[in-house]
Amino acid sequence: MTITELSAGRTTTSAVRAEPDPVVEVVRPGMLTTVQDWPGRTGYWHVGVPPSGPMDDLSFRLGNRVLGNAEGAAGLECTLGGPALMFSAPTWVCVTGAPADVSVNGVPAEQWRTIQVPAGGVLDVGAVRGPGMRCYVLLAGGIQLPEYLGSTATFTLGRFGGSEGNALRVGETLTLGPHRGPVATAVPMDDQPVLSKRWELAVTEGPHGAPEFFTRADFDTILGTDYEVHFNSDRTGVRLIGPKPEWARTDGGEAGLHPSNIHDTPYSVGALDFTGDTPILLGPDGPSLGGFVCPVTVVAADRWKLGQLSPGDAVRFVPIRSERAASLRDLGTARRANWPIVLSSGGDGDDGILRRTEVDDETGVTYRRAGDDAVLVEYGSMTLDLALRARVHALHQHLLTAGVRGVTELTPGIRSLQIRVDPHILPVLTLLDLLAEAEQHLPAADQLVVPSRTVHLPLSWDDPSTREAITRYMHGVRADAPWCPWNIEFIRRMNGLATVADVYDTVFGAEYLVLGLGDVYLGAPVATPTDPRHRLVTTKYNPARTWTPQNAVGIGGAYLCIYGMEGPGGYQFVGRTTQVWNHHAGPPAGRPGADRHPSGAETPWLLRYFDRIRWYPVEADELLDLRADFAAGNVQVQAEDGEFRLADYRRFLADNDESITDFRTTQAAAFAAERDSWRLAGELSTG
Repeated sequence: MTITELSAGRTTTSAVRAEPDPVVEVVRPGMLTTVQDWPGRTGYWHVGVPPSGPMDDLSFRLGNRVLGNAEGAAGLECTLGGPALMFSAPTWVCVTGAPADVSVNGVPAEQWRTIQVPAGGVLDVGAVRGPGMRCYVLLAGGIQLPEYLGSTATFTLGRFGGSEGNALRVGETLTLGPHRGPVATAVPMDDQPVLSKRWELAVTEGPHGAPEFFTRADFDTILGTDYEVHFNSDRTGVRLIGPKPEWARTDGGEAGLHPSNIHDTPYSVGALDFTGDTPILLGPDGPSLGGFVCPVTVVAADRWKLGQLSPGDAVRFVPIRSERAASLRDLGTARRANWPIVLSSGGDGDDGILRRTEVDDETGVTYRRAGDDAVLVEYGSMTLDLALRARVHALHQHLLTAGVRGVTELTPGIRSLQIRVDPHILPVLTLLDLLAEAEQHLPAADQLVVPSRTVHLPLSWDDPSTREAITRYMHGVRADAPWCPWNIEFIRRMNGLATVADVYDTVFGAEYLVLGLGDVYLGAPVATPTDPRHRLVTTKYNPARTWTPQNAVGIGGAYLCIYGMEGPGGYQFVGRTTQVWNHHAGPPAGRPGADRHPSGAETPWLLRYFDRIRWYPVEADELLDLRADFAAGNVQVQAEDGEFRLADYRRFLADNDESITDFRTTQAAAFAAERDSWRLAGELSTG
């Protein structure tokens, strides 16, 4: 690199060394400090990759803005306490969020103001004093790290993003990018979020309201109760303590024994998810797909508050009309405090139902509100019917092909498709009109023919890791659950089978059709046997487990899933298999949101919609060897190409109707007997 100098009428050229990029060394990492960017990792909700990003986006974006960074530039999120950082060059920083003690070289410094740390200086962020749970360290130029699936946001459970998928560690260094923007003095006081110990969250009704799933009294209770934040809360979800619903149904039918159970459907960040009787506010690291009802959803502009909810805090849900929700783009006073009181007008009053129409003589479609920025399209009645999944597939493919501007995510469930939008580009009412028009162009379900591989996967039956998870559950969550101490015996009892060996034979004899991906994260399938005589129906844990081993295999309702990673869960265990997410693979070809697998292209997720899983038995030690090979990048999966034709499948059902009916009759009797025993034991009582 050279510069031209003009001196005494003479031109000379001299070499100039490029200045090294400024770096930050971690002297002390803090309790849980991660790199995040905003809006995080978008476009992969359909395969179980959450957005991550800052849990309190408001504090994060305000800090970046005052430094002259792009609002989404990567910075640090600190939980309960912050780090000590040493800087190689003079650097402007801003610490925002929950109050904490901040100093530079031992001299106290203010939050929400820009501070220049000198070269060799140490910024020290101490413990969060409260109210609030998280503070943020934003740095001029932003943190520069390799992206994974389009973002540097850390997803610790998935082990990617940020600092190799981890929280910060002592001694590591972070490189800063070039800083170009002007630095302001401070975030204006009027824009700073107001933190509290009693929170009011603006919510919209739906997707699952009264009187279908909850009673009117339940809904009044949800909106009229101060819930308490449970200590067992994190970025996946904020668990709440509150009254037990009465429920409008006695059970979830094929979806499970508890009335909270439904056929797996896509979730929204900010949804109030009733996992059994336990309410959980789903966070930015939460699951994209699951089988529980959600009566209300926090509007996008108020979701920053989830990041500041602390154990013991009080939470009240305030219904507002969806069109009166503040804009997520706004960083001003409309988002800073408990403004829903002013704007509340009792909600939309429609139970979350935006519209209902008939598709044909047999099938109706319901459009449900899923927050102020998403619509959940549901086909047919609450039943397991592969024709409904075919209809979802047809709509999904139609919208992918149309490339509708303003659609940000398309996520299919069992009988539903969630469509997330940027309401500034595509208002929800406009989307509804587009969807009504789309129905006129969809083919009849009987015409559906899709690629359908047969994929052979190993299964360690009743694996020791699943036994350990049950033991942990009994010691730490609930010891008297009907499904403990052995989930497989519970499955046998619920389905009227004679022996546990019959459960084994049924699982290994079944062919499981993949209906969704991302059921509990990272390409994890939700699948059901193509033959109804192999559909073991059971219920989900209530309350859910707090720990599940990675790639455990479980059954919930009529569905089987493979857990993509460690985390919470509720399916009844049958065993464990190899990984279904390949960290060594690159990003998929084509645009995010499309489950496309061009010839020769490799994607992180191994399974595809409409794949058929067949299990073969392995011993626990053999599975550990297979898992080690997979983790090393030696991915070997046996699969044969094929196709799934709905017309052929319907003929199969007709030809075997009598024996299918006999199986279901026996199963229904056992299901009813189990429900009666629960009722006698008080398992289904209100309170």
